[in-house]
Order: sequence, then C-alpha cells, then structure tokens
Amino acid sequence: MPISEVNASDPRVIRTRQLIIDAFIDLLTTKEFNAITVSDISKLATINRATFYAHFTDKFALTDSYFSASFMEFVNNRVDPQADLSEETIKLIVISLCEYHVTTNQICKRNYEAIASYVEKDIKAHLEDIIFKIMVNDCKDTDEDTLRIAANILTWSIYGITYRWNMEKRPETPQEFAMKILPILKGGYFD
Repeated sequence: MPISEVNASDPRVIRTRQLIIDAFIDLLTTKEFNAITVSDISKLATINRATFYAHFTDKFALTDSYFSASFMEFVNNRVDPQADLSEETIKLIVISLCEYHVTTNQICKRNYEAIASYVEKDIKAHLEDIIFKIMVNDCKDTDEDTLRIAANILTWSIYGITYRWNMEKRPETPQEFAMKILPILKGGYFD
C-alpha cells in the first residue's frame, strides 16, 4: 500500500508506525546510523519490508519524521508561539535546542553527527518558522522580507551554537549556556 493510502488515524497504523519508530530508536543505540537498514528495522519491528514502505519511503524519511516531530515537541513544550521576541523567549529556544541535542545524542550513542547531518535542514526550517512567527507578532512595522532574513540569521546562530555546545560536551547546563550567549544574541535581534 503506498504511503498516501495509509489511514493515519487507524489504530493498527498508529501501532505499526510506533513499532517501526521504536525499532529504529533501539537500533540507533547499538549501531551506526549508516549501518542500519530497512531490513534491520523491519525485522526488529516484526513487520515485513512492504509494511515499512507503506509508512516511510526509506530510513531517511523515518529519520526526518521522528527527529522533526521530536524537535517540535521540545520547542512546543517550552516556547509560546504567541510570545514576544524577548530575552526569555530566546533563552527558552536556546534551552530547548540544547536539550534536544542532548536527548538526540543519548539516543544515537554510536554517532549523533550522522543523524544531525540528515535532520539539520528540517530542524532549521522548523526553528526559522517559529522564530519568524514570533517576529511577525512582535515587529508589525517591519517588512516580512526583513523579518525572514532576521529569523534566518537567528536560527542559524542558535542552531549552530547549541549543536557545538553539545558536540564539545560543554560543562554549562542548558540554562547557564543560554544566559551566557544571550548578551551576544541580544545585540541586534531583540530589546
């Protein structure tokens, strides 16, 4: 059954999709991402490959789907999309990204960098949309193109520095790190 024909609200589909995700996460704790195959995932999920392909086009689509949803959950649980662009909002975004990187790094014990390179584009796109919407709410007198550029710059800055914080295993907590970089980020993005 092609992906478009899967009934996402069917309890069997939900359960099978969760089996696939759980198997994938299990495999990430023991194998390098690049060594994981659809056959590995299917076998551990106790499904056939055709069932896997009914849910995901390949392991990269599974990776994007799972880690993008995971990222959105981290941010949505911490940042109010109706908030003003303030120190507190940026601090919460930085903390969310730090915690996301740490959690994802713990899941991908063998090689977080391999996963990060596949999901970075989607994560940045989601983050830019969140920041852009906050900026639109907060900066009604600024044209949309300028806000999009500012959101892009802020997104890449926050994503890059939090990714590096995680990879360098810096000693600061996410909260301490957020407070440390806020003065730098403050220099042009918010009052």
